[in-house]
Amino acid sequence: MNLQGLEGDRWSDAPIRDLVIAGWTGRDQRAIEHHIRELAELGIPAPARTPIFYRVAASLMTTASAIDVIGADSTGEVEFVLLNHDGVWWVGVGSDHTDRKAEAVGVTLSKQLCAKPLAPAVWSFDSVEPHWDELILRSYAALGDGRTIYQEGPVSAIRHPRDLVELYRGNSGAEFAPGTAMFCGTLPAQGGVRWADTFIVELEDPVRKRKITHSYDCRALPIEG
Repeated sequence: MNLQGLEGDRWSDAPIRDLVIAGWTGRDQRAIEHHIRELAELGIPAPARTPIFYRVAASLMTTASAIDVIGADSTGEVEFVLLNHDGVWWVGVGSDHTDRKAEAVGVTLSKQLCAKPLAPAVWSFDSVEPHWDELILRSYAALGDGRTIYQEGPVSAIRHPRDLVELYRGNSGAEFAPGTAMFCGTLPAQGGVRWADTFIVELEDPVRKRKITHSYDCRALPIEG
């Protein structure tokens, strides 16, 4: 992992023991409640609480440039990712790739079924916290030779990382300890949720004029019954 801090860059292994997927993390509670009602009409059960924190296997997180999925019913979601490495917080960008068909059966199940791609570079949290709300999340969906914007918006639409960590501690009783990574929530999809042959995620820091970008190909494996 390329750790990019105020004192320069360094490469280091950053093993993850606990992987958390935070859901329903928007700052606008009325918008969350509206979206819950929309999903209920599609047969997707409402969350037990908002926000909610799903624990999944740490082995799902990958910096690979391709993942295998079952069928073509899964989609990516750009999210900023908070990582505690040796007691220091780092922030990067990843995709909470999720099986949408399984989501109608159980959200926890759907979160466990797909790999969670992560860009292999992260910024120290203290280098971005002073201007946190100015960071921008963005994703693209590529299908064939075409690429379209899929999601875009400021991280200010999502709860602040410190707020999420406190809520995680309060809701689960667990600590955001060293070796923990948290996917922190996403933005609405422009043009609807859909499959992509290649999914591209990006976190932009307009103040320091830098970006973290990662793309991964999706290989749909056959469904045999």
